[in-house]
Amino acid sequence: MKGIIDRFEGNFVVVEIGNKTIDFDKAIFPKEATAGDVVVIKDNHVSVLKDETEKRRKEIEILMDDVFE
Repeated sequence: MKGIIDRFEGNFVVVEIGNKTIDFDKAIFPKEATAGDVVVIKDNHVSVLKDETEKRRKEIEILMDDVFE
């Protein structure tokens, strides 16, 4: 399943998947994972999709620039 890391809470990572959030054990995430990263979770293994994360961050940056102009 694919989602976006929303936040870290203690030993849990809250991931937004669709329109809901699900808590996962922090231990299955790479140490470099941060809020906003696009991730794939499969069989208690998490991979960060770096290209998709960067694309999403750029899109958000463009939207924020438009709002504050």
